[in-house]
Amino acid sequence: MSKRTEEARAREQLIDLAEEFYDQFAGGQIPEMTLPTRTKSNIEYDKDSGVWVYGDRTSTRSANSVRGARKLLKAVYTIEFLDQQLAEDRSSTLRELYYLSESWDNTEAHFSDQDESNQMIEDLEIVSDVTREDFHMRPEESGATLMGPLEIREQTRRGEREIHCQEDVGEGGYQIPNNPDTIEFLDNDIDFVLCVETGGMRDRLIENGFDEEYNCLVVHLKGQPARATRRIIKRLHDELELPVTVFCDGDPWSYRIYGSVAYGSIKSAHLSEYLATPEAEYIGIQPQDIVDYDLPTDPLADSDINALESELTDPRYQTDYWEEQIELQLDIGKKAEQQALAARGLDFVTETYLPERLDAMDVI
Repeated sequence: MSKRTEEARAREQLIDLAEEFYDQFAGGQIPEMTLPTRTKSNIEYDKDSGVWVYGDRTSTRSANSVRGARKLLKAVYTIEFLDQQLAEDRSSTLRELYYLSESWDNTEAHFSDQDESNQMIEDLEIVSDVTREDFHMRPEESGATLMGPLEIREQTRRGEREIHCQEDVGEGGYQIPNNPDTIEFLDNDIDFVLCVETGGMRDRLIENGFDEEYNCLVVHLKGQPARATRRIIKRLHDELELPVTVFCDGDPWSYRIYGSVAYGSIKSAHLSEYLATPEAEYIGIQPQDIVDYDLPTDPLADSDINALESELTDPRYQTDYWEEQIELQLDIGKKAEQQALAARGLDFVTETYLPERLDAMDVI
């Protein structure tokens, strides 16, 4: 679908939504907007797509209360703003939307904080079946990068340019744009994709030449990955048929980073088919690695224990592998960072740990 076609569809969906509110008014109905309930208990596995999506439970934004009426008023103002933005072929950040609402003529339509404006965009994505990227809404730059044997063509405001993600970039790599669907994959010599949580580990891999020795595309996630990062990972897997692996710290928060890549997040389960890569495999750090390699560790905090116990009840982690690893971690009471592998030398991660894990996973 071309950029113009996507923009036209986005505007059409927004106008249809506004007309639906108007028709409810005209028909003597109390205007309302129905959305899936965004909770852990309302996600379910879709066997056809292989990802986790929202279930049948819904909640309703209704004008039958002052609070509900305010939410619908803000939705109408936001729809008008997005329609105008698309008509003018402009874009704005999620942060700018929050501040822009301060200029709207009805003070009841102003957002109280950015979380509220962010949720409004998510609500409109769900009911319109259009992504925020097609609304020309973008987050602040995440700074996530690619480094490896991949040649791409990207669209910029100054036209097209071709880039090799090893030869034409500095040590920092190629920065993933907010809308990676503007990227065209031209050529590659990639054997697998390695998604890395931390900047320190990403730099270690590049300095040690891991991307060159193993024909690996290193994706720096920068912590919890942005949507653009998850989208390009999915495209790399689906379009180039590349294995995807994820390398994180050994703690419950990092397991959730893997989960967002592989299964999708609860708040964006409506986009799981667009963002999630269910075939992605977790390399480590595993609780078993902490035991096997006697890694330097920190004790689990109460918040870590609560998070691990919560993951045991999360349907996305109810597999034999994850239950075994999480139970082991609760038993040993320890967590470890990726860079704890440096206790065995700066080259241990690239000469021993990753090759052994990747071989055991049949990736190399």
